[in-house]
Amino acid sequence: MGKGGSLSEGVIKNIVLSYTYVAIWIFLSFTVIVYNKYILDKKMYDWPFPISLTMIHMSFCSTLAFLLIKVFNFVEPVSMSRDTYLRSVVPIGALYSLSLWLSNSAYIYLSVSFIQMLKALMPVAVYSIGVMFKKEGFKSETMVNMLSISFGVAIAAYGEARFDVWGVVLQLGAVAFEATRLVLIQILLTSKGITLNPITSLYYVAPCCLGFLFIPWIVVEFPVLRETSSFHFDYVIFGTNSFCAFALNLAVFLLVGKTSALTMNVAGVVKDWLLIAFSWSVIKDTVTPINLFGYGIAFLGVAYYNHAKLQALKAKEAQKSAQQIDEESGRLLEEKEGGRKIEPVD
Repeated sequence: MGKGGSLSEGVIKNIVLSYTYVAIWIFLSFTVIVYNKYILDKKMYDWPFPISLTMIHMSFCSTLAFLLIKVFNFVEPVSMSRDTYLRSVVPIGALYSLSLWLSNSAYIYLSVSFIQMLKALMPVAVYSIGVMFKKEGFKSETMVNMLSISFGVAIAAYGEARFDVWGVVLQLGAVAFEATRLVLIQILLTSKGITLNPITSLYYVAPCCLGFLFIPWIVVEFPVLRETSSFHFDYVIFGTNSFCAFALNLAVFLLVGKTSALTMNVAGVVKDWLLIAFSWSVIKDTVTPINLFGYGIAFLGVAYYNHAKLQALKAKEAQKSAQQIDEESGRLLEEKEGGRKIEPVD
């Protein structure tokens, strides 16, 4: 086969690899969500201790991240001063711990399908907080889209068969804290030229999460666990659950590194629909037509938001390329004129 054939093989190989990374990420994300639901739900494994579960995850992830960075040199550590760590990483760790605590707590009260519908509000929260912190410019068109997403989620909530106010408050709180964390990453880290991939992020952030979660754990869950004499730590259940949580972070690292963040957003939409279908068919959660109608509206709003972000990114890249071409042309012209000036005279 000629040169064109080898190129085709290379393109096909890249496409297959990209789809493989997407499939792995969807599978692991799907598994972690369903596994957490299984452990925390009182009708299943019946271990309703979300803070403890989150602390187990953070301990496991911290240890593996340390080994990958310091022992196996899988990724390079990020150079960071003590002051930067305290001012930038610690606040992000606090928000991350609250987000994980509240989102895991919501599984005790809400169905997997309804939680995925509520998570459609993430772009709304990120945009609103970004405008508040002046990281995003206010645009009427974008705000109308955000309102359409919110309207769709409100319809889905209206049609929810197992609506629980406290569960909704917990999940909305998790969305708010996670959105704030994402915006603060831009303000406190990205603006300073510090980029953390999921592995280095766990290395720096997970120990912070452990520290912040320890305080509510002592007050809320430790007294109950101490009185539960029948409980024995199940190394198989919690070990495999924690490994899945860490593998998910590694999959994010591979997926974003080999494709793009937008690909992960699109894959996330596919994953959400799969989870809704699984929740309805296997877990036997009730999914009503009003649920699906409302989530369908929210889904269209999220899809439009991702499309708009992609177009803005393409326009920015095109402008950057045009600017580089202009600068290169100007430099060549200056060199040419300079060469004429220093020509020797006979």
